[in-house]
Amino acid sequence: MPDALASLVDDALALLRPGERVLLGLTGPPGAGKSTLARRLVAEVGARAGAGTAGYLPMDGFHLSNAQLERLGRLDRKGAPDTFDAHGYAALVRRLLAETGHPVYVPDYDRRLHEPVAARHVIAPGTRLVVTEGNYLAGDTEPWAGLRPLFAGLWYVEADDALREERLLRRQRAGGRDGAAAREWVERSDRANGELVKRFRGNCTRIVPTGAVPREGRGAAETADG
Repeated sequence: MPDALASLVDDALALLRPGERVLLGLTGPPGAGKSTLARRLVAEVGARAGAGTAGYLPMDGFHLSNAQLERLGRLDRKGAPDTFDAHGYAALVRRLLAETGHPVYVPDYDRRLHEPVAARHVIAPGTRLVVTEGNYLAGDTEPWAGLRPLFAGLWYVEADDALREERLLRRQRAGGRDGAAAREWVERSDRANGELVKRFRGNCTRIVPTGAVPREGRGAAETADG
């Protein structure tokens, strides 16, 4: 395991509290590597502290469906703050802290279907650390601002803009757009969302540079990065 990742795992384990479930939030602009880091942290914490110690909650599971986005006239800005069920996400965060005696099922986003998918993940009763990631977790408006005190840590995953946009272009191409359409989407939509997220960097408890985020190689894993 790279030293930088090992250090992050150490710090995630340090958040654990006896007899409690805690949440670690990862935020940052699109393409920074949030979902890659979240999945690696869950796996490595489990390897050290026991399988099931950590679980995963992606905010992307709360994307509004394409049908709802079409109804709202927002399909062309998918990924903007108002294209998520933010209050639904906030309610699940609170459930995870309150309901520790039974499994809690967690949605995800499928980049092949381009739709949210219910119950792809599960947080088991014995899960002590939930790693959650999303673009807007450090935001100043509700429900985001009200969630910040619930996170044991809120880490900002930072990457160079050119690197992020290269990843985002690959993501859009993998999702079926041609080169011109992929670039148009990244420059019009992803770039605007990223600039908004950067405004909340100061609300985070730690900055994680891109070099600390291990890459899983090109292909499906990389194009799914947050």
